[in-house]
Amino acid sequence: MAVVAVSVAAGLIAFGAAPADAAVGGSGPYPADYETSATLPNHTIYRPQTLPSERLPIFVWGNGGCAANGTGQVNFLREISSHGFLAIASGAPNGSGSTTSQMLTQSIDWAVAENSRQGSKYFGRLDTTKIAVAGWSCGGLEAYAVSADTRVTTTAIFSSGLLNDGDDYQLRRLTKPIAYFIGGPSDIAYPNAIDDWGKLPAGLPAFMGNLNVGHGGTYDQTNGGEFGRVAVLYLKWRLKGDTTAGANFVGADCGLCHSQWQVQQKNLTLGDGTPGTPPVTPSGSPSSGGGPACSAVYTVQDQWNGGFVANVSVTAGSTALNGWLVALSLPAGTSMTSVWNAVSSGSSGNVTVTNQSYNGRLAAGQSVTFGFQGTGNGSGAAVSCTGS
Repeated sequence: MAVVAVSVAAGLIAFGAAPADAAVGGSGPYPADYETSATLPNHTIYRPQTLPSERLPIFVWGNGGCAANGTGQVNFLREISSHGFLAIASGAPNGSGSTTSQMLTQSIDWAVAENSRQGSKYFGRLDTTKIAVAGWSCGGLEAYAVSADTRVTTTAIFSSGLLNDGDDYQLRRLTKPIAYFIGGPSDIAYPNAIDDWGKLPAGLPAFMGNLNVGHGGTYDQTNGGEFGRVAVLYLKWRLKGDTTAGANFVGADCGLCHSQWQVQQKNLTLGDGTPGTPPVTPSGSPSSGGGPACSAVYTVQDQWNGGFVANVSVTAGSTALNGWLVALSLPAGTSMTSVWNAVSSGSSGNVTVTNQSYNGRLAAGQSVTFGFQGTGNGSGAAVSCTGS
């Protein structure tokens, strides 16, 4: 890792030059451009020239080289915005200097505030429940640093990877879906990205696509080139619930599986992030007993000072299940902060966890796993399972 880290670090400072001329407006249905705001200094805001009636999800971006030039990847970012997203890049248009991960947080703070500020052109026009943080190269490292923000819906890492094992705690705390878009084996960040991929928490929904273009990507090409096209598809899926776009990333027959991209997948289904339907009794209350048999096994996947990641495996008994409910008893001082592949009610003490809409039906003997991140010590939890 040390040699790779030196190579990547050297590459991270090489970006920020002016890009090729952008295709005016991008290819999406909402021609887009960029602007600045006095209330968000040193940032560049990409938006549809005419705001559509649909609320815009939010995409915040860290530039290559951590360069404070908000138009360094203008073609790519304008393309994303033209498909109905508010995209905010760190750095002023044609700016100079360096960025920090804090600037990504500032972008999120500003968008959330503008959405609720009467008199703002964005008042009630943004979807602040759908926020992606992303970045290229050094900007990808900034995205990692911000991915634990509870407002973040998904993280996207472009040609980047952690530079040393001492930063692996940033992987352990990941709880939301993540995607990697890397430039293939010739990309100097490739070994680091592959190393990160192997260390992701068990159960975390993750996608990796490698396009053999090297570290420079396709950002300066018309509409951001292939990286722009695929980024739009990913954001439509994760931030707008577009399962047609999501089909490019999920399953052995995924759209990108039949292209020049080399694809890897973990824990992906098209329904990730879709609210589930808990098993219910005829009265409409969650089932608490009397249903088909099932079992639940709790394991601590990772533990660190102050936090942990745990997995629960649910297995149907001799009868098929239409849904399941796990009663989880957490020790005193322990809290659940986020959950994936399931829906939770409560966060400490006695917590009820039910299936998502896509993983409740189990054949006899079939298993499914959900996971969660918590604070405190993960050992000593007790689980029980009820089927419906």
